[in-house]
Amino acid sequence: MSTKFLKTVFVTILFTQFQNSFSQNKYSLDSKNIAKGKEIFEVQCAACHSFTQNGIGPELSQTLKKRDKNWLISYLKNPQKTMAAEPNFDKRVIAMPAFAHLQKLEVENILAFINSRQAKPDPRKELSPDGLKNPIPEPIKKSELTLKLKYLYTAPATSDKIPLARINTMVVLNDATKKVFLSDLRGLVYHFSEKELKPYLDFQKMVPEFIHVPGLATGLGSYAFHPDFSQNGLFYTAHTEKAHSKKADFGYADSVKVTLQWVLSEWKTANPESNIFEGKRRELFRVNMVSQIHGMQEITFNPHAKPSDEDYGLLYVGIGDGGSSENGYPFICDNPKNIWSSVLRINPSGNNSQNGNYGIPETNPFKTDGQFAGEVFCRGFRNPNRIYWTPDGKMIISDIGHINVEELNIGQKGLDYGWPYREGTFIIKPEANMKQVFDLKGNTKSYTWPSAQYDHDEGNAISAGYVYSANEIPALKGKYIFGDVVNGKILFVENKDLNLGQIANIQEFNLEIDGKIDNFRNICKNNKTDLRFGQGANGEIYAYTKTDGRIYAVVGCE
Repeated sequence: MSTKFLKTVFVTILFTQFQNSFSQNKYSLDSKNIAKGKEIFEVQCAACHSFTQNGIGPELSQTLKKRDKNWLISYLKNPQKTMAAEPNFDKRVIAMPAFAHLQKLEVENILAFINSRQAKPDPRKELSPDGLKNPIPEPIKKSELTLKLKYLYTAPATSDKIPLARINTMVVLNDATKKVFLSDLRGLVYHFSEKELKPYLDFQKMVPEFIHVPGLATGLGSYAFHPDFSQNGLFYTAHTEKAHSKKADFGYADSVKVTLQWVLSEWKTANPESNIFEGKRRELFRVNMVSQIHGMQEITFNPHAKPSDEDYGLLYVGIGDGGSSENGYPFICDNPKNIWSSVLRINPSGNNSQNGNYGIPETNPFKTDGQFAGEVFCRGFRNPNRIYWTPDGKMIISDIGHINVEELNIGQKGLDYGWPYREGTFIIKPEANMKQVFDLKGNTKSYTWPSAQYDHDEGNAISAGYVYSANEIPALKGKYIFGDVVNGKILFVENKDLNLGQIANIQEFNLEIDGKIDNFRNICKNNKTDLRFGQGANGEIYAYTKTDGRIYAVVGCE
């Protein structure tokens, strides 16, 4: 997330807007109140904030000397209203979500907990004069093309708070039926058509231990049908459970906090043709995570693989760093024997893994290495949140960046893409202030470069997309269409320009929505649109905004 976006969270405002001391503020020192505040903080705040490094929001270890306690309570209850009343606020910044549902005492308990974690300034967090203020000064250019979208309908609300529907992943069944599915991270998978969503499965009923709070991709992260699903009925899911639900297959030292666990499961259904999913589950593995962010957000099979190919029936699994780097534990993902920050490739029907629940393919690059985890296909990602194969067979891995750069990568066996020492084509230093990136000048360590990148002048978090491969809109043919989660811009690169380690040129579409030149921030009436993309059975493209649950079809381009 960008520096501009980080300013939207209340603690950055504390840092930057006023320098007056409010050390006279009285925060409760009662251990029960602090414990209650910690409990609320873990659910409501910890996804964006820690006390060690900046994450989606800034770290909170020195925040309560800059604002009056009553002002903070008002801000947390209604950030936008409080910002509007302040003449000194930068009107361009984005307000964080309101916490109007919290009682005043609950907010006071949160502040009591934050107060209990206040620390002296850490010299490691000081900004370096060598840090790049604008890593990619060239702006993304607006194309002359106008992308036309048509509103279809709104997904069923799964919450009365934003995001109203956490619609996330569209999957096409790779068989003669070409059925299309769309999931909600809160545990629902629907049959998708341009007319309606029909329920297919309810994960909360299937797995009582399932959790989808506090958001930030927790929940039903991803799902995948085995390429022979119509014959064998095998179906795969990645979901979250509370910390210590069971012993993890992949863990770390007990001194490091576990916030939650990601679980990879295989399901067997007796009737693949049924319109309602029922099945029996077996667990393949579970992974501990330091924080709620950057978990197991993608599982998928290579749709181009044929039964005679080595890739057929092998499951790719994207594992982020779990926030370990920005929480002060970069050694968790910076260890080739660990699986964090990697794309894995496993054989669900095998049994030569350490726990015996899945197989490690003999053709994996580190299967016999001994220095690397054998499951790893390629590594060095902060958050490999989408894996997609283009029509010409390239594997595209999108990687959501930290503070400065968003990436698209060509995934290839055995390569290292640099995290936590690279963000895009720049150096990042996990031992220092991770707000900054640095020029590669004089650096001797080489990693694989991304194939497209943009910095946070242009957006805050990449929303991965697809190459348009339908026939109805010739102007889009061969374009990889993607966008930005936060600001809702829709971007594109030419698929032919996406090559390993070469930076492709990104352009931005003009948007026409239901016949009117518009943008998603305006339609959502929120500065965070939560934009995602899906692709249908015939290569058509869909866009949807989780903030309001609205679903759109791309219907033209000129």
